[in-house]
Amino acid sequence: MTTYRMPLARPKDSAMIAGVCAGLAQRFGMKPSTVRILFLVSCLLPGPQFLVYLVLWVLIPKR
Repeated sequence: MTTYRMPLARPKDSAMIAGVCAGLAQRFGMKPSTVRILFLVSCLLPGPQFLVYLVLWVLIPKR
């Protein structure tokens, strides 16, 4: 059984800031709000989360 996965792209219709979380959510079959909440919670931990978001914003193409 083969499942089709959406290619990684930033959608215009469900984007809040840059569409990174919405694109990741569509790619991995999750709700965009879930990915956004996970990102916000991860920002409470030490690490380069904000820089990763900026890099993904540049690297992930728009749909």
